[in-house]
Amino acid sequence: MNNKAEDPSLWNDAAEAQKLMRERQQLDDGINGLRRFEQQLNDNIELIELGEEEGDAAIVADAEEALKQLRNEAAKKQVEAMLSGEADQNDTYLEVHSGAGGTESQDWANMLLRMYTRWAERQGYKVELMEIQDGEEAGIKSATLLVKGHNAYGWLKTESGVHRLVRISPYDSNARRHTSFSSIWVYPVVDDSIQIDINEGDCRIDTYRSSGAGGQHVNTTDSAVRITHMPSGIVVQCQQERSQHKNRAKAWDMLRARLYEAELKKREEAANAEAASKTDIGWGHQIRSYVLQPYQLVKDLRTGVESTSPGDVLDGELNDFMEAALAHRVQGGADAVVEDLS
Repeated sequence: MNNKAEDPSLWNDAAEAQKLMRERQQLDDGINGLRRFEQQLNDNIELIELGEEEGDAAIVADAEEALKQLRNEAAKKQVEAMLSGEADQNDTYLEVHSGAGGTESQDWANMLLRMYTRWAERQGYKVELMEIQDGEEAGIKSATLLVKGHNAYGWLKTESGVHRLVRISPYDSNARRHTSFSSIWVYPVVDDSIQIDINEGDCRIDTYRSSGAGGQHVNTTDSAVRITHMPSGIVVQCQQERSQHKNRAKAWDMLRARLYEAELKKREEAANAEAASKTDIGWGHQIRSYVLQPYQLVKDLRTGVESTSPGDVLDGELNDFMEAALAHRVQGGADAVVEDLS
């Protein structure tokens, strides 16, 4: 790659050159990180040996503390090593859909939208709201986020499925406990190197007026776009831009991404079994439960990972759940090598 990067003709194709430089930088960062890790490990082992020879307990304690920090860093590197799927490094779309139950489920869907937005912000990712359908009284019926950042899809891909909430309903005057369901559907943004052929004759395109909270930003024209891919039943929507033309272009990108992700799922049987948003949003399909009353517990039903602080989880502290789900998926052989679809 260094040799290719030094070839002046490389920049005759700017897109290919940028792709090469990104891959080269990622490899360079990985190799340098490993060398730095090995050097620190060896240095601290030598410090411990030196401290023991000289009877200097302070040097030994400092080196042991440094080794503990290296151990934590090694654990993070192990997680990063799991993000080796074909599209794991890509940006990603994340859809939220409320289940049956009206206002309760729509409010729960809105809580999930906030949870993933907060998680993405904690990771330093950029988040764009592509589409949202408000509920009649509160919450949302559906929404689509675009999460931009390195490994965004790799981190979020195991979040696809049905999420169950148990709480005392704020909408029930009798203060009864309610169970609500909403689903999450995650699929990667595809770049120009992946060719997805779509027959426009297989698609129905509808336009509608963008929804919003009111005020000067509400659209007064039918600028929002919905595309339905008839053979697969996949529906995508975009209302981010004021221009119908721009929304249409982004909706086509979203459809390409959904079709690409559907093809990946066909080749990954375990992941396909987890595609819960294609099933009923209800009992028997949930991947995680969030219980706020009568006790407080968040439990992942696939890995058994638990948290007794649902407030923190709903505020975006999801990494423990994601790391365990990634490890579970890799151990189960779900991340099979996928051929390039280009």
